[in-house]
Amino acid sequence: MSAETILVTGGTGFLGAALVRQLATMDSCALVLPVRNIHTQFSPFARVLQINGLDADTDWRQALLGVDKVVHAAARVHVMKEASADPLAEFRKVNVDGTLNLARQSAAAGVKRFIFISSIKVNGERTDIGAAYCADDVPAPVDPYGITKMEAEQGLRELASSSSMEVVIIRPVLIYGPGVKANFLSMMNWLSKGVPLPFGAIHNRRSLVALDNLIDLIITCLNHPAAANQTFLVSDGQDVSTTDLLRKTSDALRHPARLIPLPVCIMRVLAVSLGKQALSQRLFDSLQVDISKNKLLLDWTPPMSLEQSLAKTAQHFLESTKS
Repeated sequence: MSAETILVTGGTGFLGAALVRQLATMDSCALVLPVRNIHTQFSPFARVLQINGLDADTDWRQALLGVDKVVHAAARVHVMKEASADPLAEFRKVNVDGTLNLARQSAAAGVKRFIFISSIKVNGERTDIGAAYCADDVPAPVDPYGITKMEAEQGLRELASSSSMEVVIIRPVLIYGPGVKANFLSMMNWLSKGVPLPFGAIHNRRSLVALDNLIDLIITCLNHPAAANQTFLVSDGQDVSTTDLLRKTSDALRHPARLIPLPVCIMRVLAVSLGKQALSQRLFDSLQVDISKNKLLLDWTPPMSLEQSLAKTAQHFLESTKS
């Protein structure tokens, strides 16, 4: 059987780069990588094309030549210092208009399956403990990122119903793994330095997903017939409190956690006074997902445990800090 050609967007990002590395080890596929800078580390084993921008006007015709499947991981994500007077409009240009433009051109080019990396933010921002989100729940996004991911999903489903191209939507929770940045990296920095943290009495429940587990589900969805035109949530299948996560990460870093059991109500007030409501939500609220649909339809369960994934993440962190 000849190799399938897969186009991956976002191939230089945290998820995309790891996905490309994994796909490059598989004899059953060839890769097409649209990137802003043509000089990339992937050029030895992939067809690399320069694509400037991701919007309603992007011309994908050359990139889509001979492509069988698309994994669309590129997006406009959270902007730390938003300069736009209309953030929702800016998010729509990339996450909705750019996505649907690529999808329409993919369908016209004969692409068989389009995998869209969405976000759990389509479901919402928080859950009650034990009341996990399910893939087929009514969406309730709050911020521009979640709203535009939902709008892109709606457009993709309409396209799937009017074309022969199958669409698969995957909504990850917080992704971590070797090379993780942002808050997860800050957490490991604090823990590795023995910084006392006031997070010793947080009893929420959070779902997370290891990079390896997410990639395994994406690869499963590339070919599994039952994935066609379905939406999946993805996590490690092990929910933890923020306090437990800090302790498990400390164990993986081989450094004792110094956690002070400050009451959550006090920390919420402090967070609001400092303008850190979003961070407060991630630290103290619960957000759980139900991934039983993945097992039912795809016979898929996460191949790596939370502990194994944290150990791999911590090892990479320790090696990178030494170098």
